[in-house]
Amino acid sequence: MKESISKFKQFITENKFVLGLLIFLLVALDIYVLTKISFIFDPIMVIIATIAAPIILAGIAYYLFNPMIDWLEKKGWKRGWSIALLYVIITGVIVLIFSFIVPAVKDQIVSLVKTFPSYWDKVVAKFNEFSESPLFDQVKDKVQGNLSEITKTISEKGGSVVSSAVDSIGNVVGTVTEVVLAIVTTPLVLFYLLKDGKKLPDYLLKMLPVNSRAHTRQVLHESNGQISSYIRGQIIVSFCIGILLFIGYIIIGLPYALTLAIIAACTSIVPYLGPVIAITPAIIIAIVTSPWLLLKLIIVWVVVQLLEGKFISPQVMGKTLKVHPITILFVILVSGKLFGILGVIFAVPGYAVLKVIVTHMFTWFKRVSGLYGEQPESDYLEEDKPTK
Repeated sequence: MKESISKFKQFITENKFVLGLLIFLLVALDIYVLTKISFIFDPIMVIIATIAAPIILAGIAYYLFNPMIDWLEKKGWKRGWSIALLYVIITGVIVLIFSFIVPAVKDQIVSLVKTFPSYWDKVVAKFNEFSESPLFDQVKDKVQGNLSEITKTISEKGGSVVSSAVDSIGNVVGTVTEVVLAIVTTPLVLFYLLKDGKKLPDYLLKMLPVNSRAHTRQVLHESNGQISSYIRGQIIVSFCIGILLFIGYIIIGLPYALTLAIIAACTSIVPYLGPVIAITPAIIIAIVTSPWLLLKLIIVWVVVQLLEGKFISPQVMGKTLKVHPITILFVILVSGKLFGILGVIFAVPGYAVLKVIVTHMFTWFKRVSGLYGEQPESDYLEEDKPTK
């Protein structure tokens, strides 16, 4: 009996396929059990949802302003006084924005709302002109058979949108409250992050076993580099895009240039999808204004995108993320489907950090499991070849 047990144990431990399958089944069993007791984590999710907004906002501001605090500290300033100076500068910038930029944007938005009916009348007139053309008759003949289905689909979608809007009215008060709390608490969280943020990794590492601290420190260091490079780089690139588009819009005489440039700067934070969203309102305004203005707008956008892609992003962002553009696009789409607008915004840095963690975990698993054997010399990339 003992001999049979010994052979079975030897079969399990020495057969790499069986050992890997056993590990997979254990992980799957853990996931299944967690899905059945998910209600236990509801209080934790409420806590995370409550503190997530100020922590995320403060974290973004930390990566943006921490280099300035470090620079002042190297110049002999105490860290507390450096943070106080930063807060004075931020307060001054906010006052300037609310004194000059906000009134101008407000006037443009009010003007856009007032003139929207005239834009709509022009759109209707252009549609009527198109409906009288022979091309419209050909299109109508092709879609006539599916017209009822299209109408039914639009009706169903419209009903669901209205229903969702009515249901969400009750959440407005809660959302406003969360926004106010986030605005109030973010400066406090940011202050302590700037003051003691460098101590946080060492504090976390003390909770881990000694043997795993060095490897975990490396993971934290690489993740920190990925996040800081992306946040600072993306904000600088978006700011540059907004400035360039504002100058271009002024040159071609596009109405509401400042508002459209601010929209473009904000949406450019999202790679690939952001520029598509940003150019849409500008195209609508250009179409109803003048065909020549539409052509000028396209030229301005092509020039700005070339400058951003060939000069600004390579200098600011560099190649720190090392993520293929197609991968970024798929990550944004999937993350947006799962987590909404926040998923779209934080998809790329989240994927970069997850990639670092998974890469190190896989390296550790290969080393301790022995399932992969010794990697042949020919399989190493040039930069990954071990030093002798």
